Amino acid sequence: MQTNLHIVIGLGATGLSCIRFLTKRGIPVIAMDTRDAPPNLSELQHTYPDVRIYTGQHWPQDILNNAKVLVVSPGVSIKIAPIQEAKSKGVAVIGDIELFAQYNKAPVIAITGANGKSTVTTLVGEMAKCAEKKVAVVGNIGTPVLDIFQDNTTFDLIVMELSSFQLETTHSLNPTAATVLNITPDHLDRYDSFDDYVAAKHRIFHHAQHIIINKQDPLSDSTNIPPTAKKWFFTTEEPKTAEFGLREIDGQTWLTFDHDKLISSQELKIVGLHNLANALSALALGKAAGLAWEPMLEALKNFNGLAHRCQWVAEKEGIRWINDSKGTNIGACQAALDGIGQQLLGKIVLLLGGDGKGADFADLIPQVAKYCRAIIVMGKDAPAILDPLGKIVEAFSAQTMMQAVELAASKAKPGDCVLLSPACSSLDQYQNFSHRGEVFIDSVKKVLTQHVIST
Repeated sequence: MQTNLHIVIGLGATGLSCIRFLTKRGIPVIAMDTRDAPPNLSELQHTYPDVRIYTGQHWPQDILNNAKVLVVSPGVSIKIAPIQEAKSKGVAVIGDIELFAQYNKAPVIAITGANGKSTVTTLVGEMAKCAEKKVAVVGNIGTPVLDIFQDNTTFDLIVMELSSFQLETTHSLNPTAATVLNITPDHLDRYDSFDDYVAAKHRIFHHAQHIIINKQDPLSDSTNIPPTAKKWFFTTEEPKTAEFGLREIDGQTWLTFDHDKLISSQELKIVGLHNLANALSALALGKAAGLAWEPMLEALKNFNGLAHRCQWVAEKEGIRWINDSKGTNIGACQAALDGIGQQLLGKIVLLLGGDGKGADFADLIPQVAKYCRAIIVMGKDAPAILDPLGKIVEAFSAQTMMQAVELAASKAKPGDCVLLSPACSSLDQYQNFSHRGEVFIDSVKKVLTQHVIST
């Protein structure tokens, strides 16, 4: 075994960050990737000419077996034969999060889950900034965790989003606060069973000081929690003692802790019951990590949500405009309608359409009937949408996003929400869902400056 040899497997953004981190510390590195031409190959060859690189399907097993550590990127299954053979020879198999944990000194808030983890991670980061903390927001959300060590900056707090793939190779992380927001079946091509997937998620609780649990999702709890850890609970129902939840007080929905009112949902820009759950979990994480109420609530009040995911765009004449362009299928549109409709005083004017990919739009009938004032359809599958839904509420067709927004402005009333949640792919008219969302935002801004909305 070569003394201290680390082999980095996978040359995406995470793998490159591992190589930067290790070479800066003088640790010998070899790089491997199953692809013949991985995305960062030329940058790696130019920046680190001394690092040996093996690409393609045939790696030298003797080198793997004689390494000290394999640092495996989350996109690579640790169950592949070359890694398993090296592991059987006593070679440690870790990921970038474990490497980070072995060097990190700053407090960590760790977040995983099936849905909402990027929103909660971003929101907790904003809360820490409002509390004047030097904070890094990293991990599965985009910025590789090891990159925070590049310029020797000292952080007061590190907020990280973690995937099950990252957690399955992590052993030493000791978060100040950790949560599994929710769990639904996913990535079962990488796990032998759903139970194995759940167990990977629950690894986030190992060594954690505070555990935040979704009271409405039993899988967010675990029997494998340190006995010294303090548990905090959140729910979108009425909370019990020392829990975060929602209370109806004087006709308003309040986010509360125990019996203390924190903030009214009407003061928030984010919409939908799912986003109130995200807000409650973020407050619980921040409270567990010692953040004060005032900066957390200020951050929450100003938080627009993530781009294209039930994102607040504008409000005028009592009408909210929401961009959910990432709602590219029936299920996502149903979730947006349910989440927003349950909290709305008025009705929804729904913009939808594009390439439906063979979906049955009749599945939207219950939500459209319950929550919508009107629908405005556009794109390739507009006729397929109008056929079942045009019988349920007022329905209009538009050739462009600007026409759709102008129609929506003429139909919406105070207390309503105009929601772009297309239930379709965007590729018939746009580059991608982000492009579609940006065109919607631009159209809304233009229309709201030119027109007075009808009452």
